[in-house]
Amino acid sequence: MTPDKALSLANDIACTITTLQAIADELMTAYPSSDYREDEPSHEVATPTPPKAITLEEVRAVLAEKSRDGHTDAIRGLLEKHGATKLSDIDPGKYSELLADAEVLGNG
Repeated sequence: MTPDKALSLANDIACTITTLQAIADELMTAYPSSDYREDEPSHEVATPTPPKAITLEEVRAVLAEKSRDGHTDAIRGLLEKHGATKLSDIDPGKYSELLADAEVLGNG
């Protein structure tokens, strides 16, 4: 590319940028509401939603499935690990930890 063509191309690009900026300014003036910014990401910090509390029924369903898969003795061991002999004696605050331990049964 010759220097003259490069200079001409640079000038065309500069003119295009100027034209696009003028169009953008017109649109912003014509539509002052934030409707034209729907596709732009929000700069607001989203408040994280707290995790859903795990219920006794959900834990029971997972443990029952693991038991049907032949892991009954391992489930008894998990209950003992968490300080109980039966599921209803487990502290609900430990359900997620118990589920995490149960999920690995049969996976390794």
